[in-house]
Order: sequence, then structure tokens, then C-alpha cells
Amino acid sequence: MNDKELLRSVMRRQAGLSLRVAAVFLGIIFVLPLVNLYAPALAATNVGGFSLTWLILGVLFYPITWGLSAYFIKRSNALEETIIREHTGVSQ
Repeated sequence: MNDKELLRSVMRRQAGLSLRVAAVFLGIIFVLPLVNLYAPALAATNVGGFSLTWLILGVLFYPITWGLSAYFIKRSNALEETIIREHTGVSQ
């Protein structure tokens, strides 16, 4: 595998990982208004003093974002290590 193929492989795999994580994040963001619209009783459910909608938006938004970011970084590092092993032919 030459350098251009290696770079293309890294970029393709990183882009795939990025799109999967972004899809989960956007899914959470776009599903919430739909829940508010089509299931207002569920959205208004009281959880710990907050409506479910405000719990997700006001309390859980940052931990969800941090969790997705941590997952992305962990998987990205593992992906790069895998690519390096494949490129060098070294097995650990």
C-alpha cells in the first residue's frame, strides 16, 4: 500500500466514523421535536423535576455530547492503530 492509498484509507474510515457519530447526534436532536409534536404526553413526563424535553435539552445534552466525543476519540485512535498495523504488517 503506497502513501496515497494509506491516506485515502485513513480519510475514508475517519469520514465513516464521523458520519456515524454525527448521525447519532443529529438523530437525538431531530427526534426530540418530533416527540414533542407527536407524543406531547411523553415529552411532558416529569423526570426529576424536569419535563423529559427539558431534561434532555437542559441537563443531558452536554453529557450526551461528551459521551459521543469520547466514543469518537476512542474509536478514532483504535482505527488509526489498526491502520498502522495493517500498513506495517506488525501484529500486536
